[in-house]
Amino acid sequence: MLDRRRASLIATAPLAFILAVTAQAQEALPAEDFDYVGWDAYLGGSDSAQYSALDQITPANVGQLQVAWEYPAGEGTAPQFNPIVANGTMYLLTAAGQIAALDPATGRELWKSETTGRISARGINYWQSDDGADRRLVFLNDGLLRAIDARTGKYIPNFSVDLRDALPAGHADTPRPLMTNNPGRVFEDTFIQSLPAGGGYASHPANIQAYDIRTGAVKWSFNVVPRVGEFGSETWPQQGLERQGGVHNWSEFTVDPELGIAFIPTGTARSDFYGGNRAGDNLFGNSIVALDARTGRRLWHFQTVHHDLWDYDLPNAPKLMTITKEGKRIPIVVVAAKHGFVFAFNRLTGEPVWPIEERPVPQSDAPGERTSPTQPFPTWPLPFARQDFREADINPHLTPEDQEKVRQVLRTARNEGIFTPPSVQGSISMPGHNGGVNWGGSAVDPLRQRFFVVSREIPVLNTLIPDERTDKTTVPGAGPDFTPFNTPYNFMMQSNGMAAMKPPFSFLTAYDMNSGNILYRIANGDSYVLAQQGITGTGSQAPRGGPVATASGLLFVGTAGDRTFRARDAATGRVLWEHVLDAATEGVPAVYEIGGRQFITIPVGGQGLFPQQGAPEPGPNRYVTFALPAR
Repeated sequence: MLDRRRASLIATAPLAFILAVTAQAQEALPAEDFDYVGWDAYLGGSDSAQYSALDQITPANVGQLQVAWEYPAGEGTAPQFNPIVANGTMYLLTAAGQIAALDPATGRELWKSETTGRISARGINYWQSDDGADRRLVFLNDGLLRAIDARTGKYIPNFSVDLRDALPAGHADTPRPLMTNNPGRVFEDTFIQSLPAGGGYASHPANIQAYDIRTGAVKWSFNVVPRVGEFGSETWPQQGLERQGGVHNWSEFTVDPELGIAFIPTGTARSDFYGGNRAGDNLFGNSIVALDARTGRRLWHFQTVHHDLWDYDLPNAPKLMTITKEGKRIPIVVVAAKHGFVFAFNRLTGEPVWPIEERPVPQSDAPGERTSPTQPFPTWPLPFARQDFREADINPHLTPEDQEKVRQVLRTARNEGIFTPPSVQGSISMPGHNGGVNWGGSAVDPLRQRFFVVSREIPVLNTLIPDERTDKTTVPGAGPDFTPFNTPYNFMMQSNGMAAMKPPFSFLTAYDMNSGNILYRIANGDSYVLAQQGITGTGSQAPRGGPVATASGLLFVGTAGDRTFRARDAATGRVLWEHVLDAATEGVPAVYEIGGRQFITIPVGGQGLFPQQGAPEPGPNRYVTFALPAR
């Protein structure tokens, strides 16, 4: 009998496709002829590698890096945007929500776009026609799919698409346009966009939709919550299925431009922490889903969490490489999960590289809840995050009063390790729903088959509280005795702004993916406040600085908690160079070359996520670019 929890390619694809892929898997490996030199898309390219083949900056000379130029982003929200460089022009986002075009060698502004309203905050897409006559920047703009001329910043006439128009019939109300910070991806002449999810129990599905990049016409749509009769619909209650939602790829995803496969990491079904109305595994929630980028047909999927109650979505773009395991070359896709695991699959077939076991987990005692009896546990590689929080792990840098409060919480809450379900009495979840890993938090070195993960260590307390605001008659799948519950976010932050768990507050972990072994797992940065007291090696609290690896053997990563941008030896993690900033850096660096000179640009501004008390006021929002001294 087919295991619906891990349906392989064989379950879904036509026979001809199966035979073709099987032959390819056995005889011809993907060439992986990706553009690792340019940086013309979010995370460097549609493959999301966060890797640069540029090698002018090396471990031997990185100590000479200096600021080459800065560009003011303006007052407002601190930038997290990953700049791109295409046809000799850099594009980035200002605090006012405009796209600015710059000379990437000097930072000189060329123009600002005529756009108004919100634009996806983390990245943007560049596309040009085969003859180069039509050049566009494509993005979401107040929930509409829009494009501007990449040479002028002017809107492309008659190109404005409301994402709601392609939603299937009968979905929950969508009174506002659907806006998300997921930048989407360009594949050939197609723009692929993941929709955001609505709040509450009744929510529109966060489908994956593809559009003709010239006309805006819908090419295909994939239902992340299957419709009645579709594969996976049996993992949901049938009553009200069309109004079940969530399952959103809110962060980022990856397209293999050679194979034409989109790898979509999805999130939890609604509601995030209570599923009494959605009995079953809830496909395609918390899954990596491989889709044919030309048709939207599902090729294979794997669900990493069944019937999610922890908000353990997959926020990190999957990475691609070819490894050698037991003498056999395997093209893989690897994804780091919020709950600390690394999942690796043959990207052609969906077969796990190492066994993944279904193991019994703690069961819910909440009224009406039906927990999955088991959850998937990768047997290898080892997790990159701690997955338990006990009294011995309480942060010693808290006040004695705060330490005692945390101790009492641990003694009274349910605390049975990973997958302890939310409860009325309160349950400890570690890693918490902020990670683990988060968006932009991993990179690969495809030549050396290394996988780098930036993670944070923040436990949470999940307490179910009856939700008196929700009309249970509007809840899909709810029976007559259904009681809706809500769970307030409780990251257990203490009076000094520190996490409840002892340092390191964050880690940088490097894996050799040929063996799955951990090369190193080290504290990622420091706490500004503790460093002022001479206490180092604590890790930055809740960093959102993504890593970038280079062909020369460097790993660049910024940390908000100590406002520092570093270059490390990618083989050992040793710091080779660092630059202290006057504000946080969050987001992914852009690495590019102009006029024979290699540059690195990072966004700078604000305090960062969950700032600890005692840091000075941050400096201005801006983009800072580094290079070796000009020759």
